[in-house]
Amino acid sequence: MASSYQQLLALARAEIPEIDAASLAERLEDGAPPLIIDVREQSEWDEGFIPTAVHVPRGFLESRIAGVASHDTPIVLSCAAGNRSLLAAQTLRDMGYTDVTSLAGGFTEWKRGGRPFDTPRTLGPEQRRRYARHLSLTEVGEEGQLKLLDGKVLLMGAGGVGSPAGLYLAAAGVGTLGFVYDDVVDESNLQRQIIHTTDRLGMLKGESAREAIAALNPDVTVNVHPFRVNKDNVLDLLSQYDVIVDGADNFPTRYLLNDAALMTRTPLVHASILRFEGHASVFHPYEGPCYRCLFPEPPPPDLAPSCGEAGVLGVLCGVMGSIQANEAIKTLLGQGDTLSGRVLVYDALGMTFTELKLRRDPECPACGPDAKLEFKDYEAWCAGIGRHPVGAA
Repeated sequence: MASSYQQLLALARAEIPEIDAASLAERLEDGAPPLIIDVREQSEWDEGFIPTAVHVPRGFLESRIAGVASHDTPIVLSCAAGNRSLLAAQTLRDMGYTDVTSLAGGFTEWKRGGRPFDTPRTLGPEQRRRYARHLSLTEVGEEGQLKLLDGKVLLMGAGGVGSPAGLYLAAAGVGTLGFVYDDVVDESNLQRQIIHTTDRLGMLKGESAREAIAALNPDVTVNVHPFRVNKDNVLDLLSQYDVIVDGADNFPTRYLLNDAALMTRTPLVHASILRFEGHASVFHPYEGPCYRCLFPEPPPPDLAPSCGEAGVLGVLCGVMGSIQANEAIKTLLGQGDTLSGRVLVYDALGMTFTELKLRRDPECPACGPDAKLEFKDYEAWCAGIGRHPVGAA
């Protein structure tokens, strides 16, 4: 068996060009350096790697290479001593990759020469167990999980949709969650706001959310913002976060958030609920439509009753909040297609999902090319007092 391996290695060495560590270091300083793919196992990678290298363990090379390099990408394969990389390079050649080289002596030779190397930030043993199902997903993996742990999501409200969204974001390991709410837990909330409990009646909702999340995942930091968001504090607030999860229950706050998200270029994950119906979308500033492309002006107050007036099915909040958490996680990871440019309508009674296409409005008063975006008196505007014509800022 050893002789067979040596024969394969000799054949690969005869066919695959090799580059020494000094020459690779020079190429990395050039304007068009090659793509370095490190094929060692995770435990070896954790001990250090060549700067700019991409980690694709040998056992996953065939299945993952298409997502890393095109067939004409200049590639240098690296392993510990230069043997596995030769065999891996031959495999890539057989798959049609035309510019493949192996690093002679591998990472050992690179390190022996006193050249710089990086040590990866990795998950601890407890985190590997907690997020094991994420680590099994190619679209997440350890790199994605670290992105989530570094992520900061602001939840506008700790109510119906904010409760399930907050719990799922915390369970997923999103490292910082902020809750904006100045209300306290009331008995009528418990039918749908599942982050709160009976023994926390009268507690500030943000503090109640912090207590629930602390019991769920100690990796997560919870910031409580116990005030109402307004045009004086919203920009400073949004600048601290990567994504906004909009669980607001009133139009003035929704329009304020939309305009502030455009100003700070912060992705906004929207959901709204009433009775048995929920709507969800994602607004990526200037990449897709915004909330005011969908609703240039608020509806008349008599046509927009609150949940307190019209009622809401409790489990509807769970469906829509989970959708929001899903879209926020995808946004943080940069994976998949979000609901940007689409409005998802869920009918809980009919058990149907309907998707509506939404395009950027070239006449949008907020994100259109001629828009003069500035804050306004949203309370008065949504109440129909001194409402501006469509198209005005």
